[in-house]
Amino acid sequence: MFDELVAEVDAVAALDPEGFADSELGPALVALHRARAQLEAATATLAASFDARRLHRVDGARTAAAWIATQTRCPEGEARRWVRLGRAVRAMPATAAAWLAGRIGTAHVEKLTRARAGGRAEDFDTAEAGLVDTAREHSFFVFARAVDYWCQAADPDRAEADTEAQQERRRVHLSESLDGMWLGDLVLDPISGTIVAGELARLEKRLFDQDWAQAKQRLGRKPTIDELARTPAQRRADALVEMARRSRTAPANGRRPAPLFTVLVGYETFAGRVCELASGTVVAPGALVPWLDEALIERVVFDSPSRVIDVGVEQRLFTGATRRAIQVRDRWCFHPSCHEPADTAQVDHIWPYEHGGPTTTDNGRVACGFHNRSRPRNTEPDPPPHPVDTHPGNDPPPDPFEAPPEHGPPPGDVPQGRRATDPVTVPAAGPDPPTGTDPSARRAGTDPPRIDPARHPDAQRRAAWARLCRKVGRNPDGSARPMATG
Repeated sequence: MFDELVAEVDAVAALDPEGFADSELGPALVALHRARAQLEAATATLAASFDARRLHRVDGARTAAAWIATQTRCPEGEARRWVRLGRAVRAMPATAAAWLAGRIGTAHVEKLTRARAGGRAEDFDTAEAGLVDTAREHSFFVFARAVDYWCQAADPDRAEADTEAQQERRRVHLSESLDGMWLGDLVLDPISGTIVAGELARLEKRLFDQDWAQAKQRLGRKPTIDELARTPAQRRADALVEMARRSRTAPANGRRPAPLFTVLVGYETFAGRVCELASGTVVAPGALVPWLDEALIERVVFDSPSRVIDVGVEQRLFTGATRRAIQVRDRWCFHPSCHEPADTAQVDHIWPYEHGGPTTTDNGRVACGFHNRSRPRNTEPDPPPHPVDTHPGNDPPPDPFEAPPEHGPPPGDVPQGRRATDPVTVPAAGPDPPTGTDPSARRAGTDPPRIDPARHPDAQRRAAWARLCRKVGRNPDGSARPMATG
């Protein structure tokens, strides 16, 4: 059996990538990724079985990992990893089945094994199937956040203890070498690290703009990255020095930047718990306490789509409260493969402004610079025949174009480029309480009520887009809707 497997792998390795058509290369890459996950799952399973039978002692090896490392010439740490994962998935049947089928990867398995550790095994066994489904159906970014939130719900005390441990691990080392150069490293907790990284990135961006302008003036054309005066690492070093210089010259009584806390009122009802940084890093509530005295607090109320702010329909740019509402709602770039946070991205129209698209929350979305520039500009529909009516209460009666609320919007009614993923429901860490129980009285370790798909932000955006298209006489794909005949 294994001789045949090796022969098949050799055949795949001998393939010339240049012989693939463009339409074949992507599916081939996905198929190989799935096969690799299956092979890694089989490797871990066999390694754990080899360890359990103590077969390494036949050759005098102290551990199974030492025997595997010797025979395969891999690092012993990697061999220990396979043995450890193989042991762990014996108690995780849903995880093992999905891994052996290639539906999830080794990174998913490691995240799930860490979630089960530390006294959460019983709750994890109840929630495992749901967490594995999340891993199979969503990006790793979404899956990892769902697992982090589940861990907080299953064991809030440990989440707070982990936060304290992260803060205790903070350190900075900076020392001068024999030739006068300075070497260093640092470890910061998530919030402190975000503060430092954000300011470093802001200053580096300014230095990049300077380098770009100088190179463009020198060359008389748009430069490439390797034609700039400094490398990214050099710009970061210069930005760090600039931070120190500004700190030295800042007045002692100067106003310090205050962190901004956004309280999402009503959001938890349809999207679950939210306690994270703008980058998407999940943090425990206790991590925010030291910052409360100096923080600014903003409140955003989620009730129904396009009812937060609908102002400035005739203005060209998204500014003020309208822009902030879109940032808080979307939180990342609209493209499924991109997770650039809203605070460093742009906000632009879904239906282009030049084609009559209004500047409202319904018609806005967060987009990183790359995906905003790369969106098609010349294939949009003609201008709508009449202005969009944005006054609340003037919606026409329901029609078959928009699905009834209890079923959510049709899955195909999604504007081009908008996320069309299903809502992520973090599985409960234990059995649900009896019907009628006050959610605030749920025992620690259980999840909020199941999400109503019709009230999830993605569903609400699709419904809002459907209303917008209906008002301007268009289908969601931009085509004209046929006029009703009597």
